[in-house]
Amino acid sequence: MAGSNQIVARRAPERTCIGCRQTAGKRALVRVVRTAEGNVQVDQTGRRNGRGAYLHADPACWRTALGRDALTRALHTAVAPADREALEAYAAALPNRDSATP
Repeated sequence: MAGSNQIVARRAPERTCIGCRQTAGKRALVRVVRTAEGNVQVDQTGRRNGRGAYLHADPACWRTALGRDALTRALHTAVAPADREALEAYAAALPNRDSATP
């Protein structure tokens, strides 16, 4: 049984940021989810039920996605004004990618 003791390394799942369209590891992105009730929320755990979309933890990606309605297209639902305000507040609290230490 040659080769039966080989360990196959799993590839980390990759997702595409809907703001900048760059791919990154799933853990490096923030998931936004449309819940069964139709609300749009940030999914801190990445495990909530519902249709999801991914964004970098960079305010520029969030501004781009919210500005061109990428979340509406990705989640197949209109983002309610209250949900949009909550997402904009979340984005405002994120550190800029440029100011992060390398």
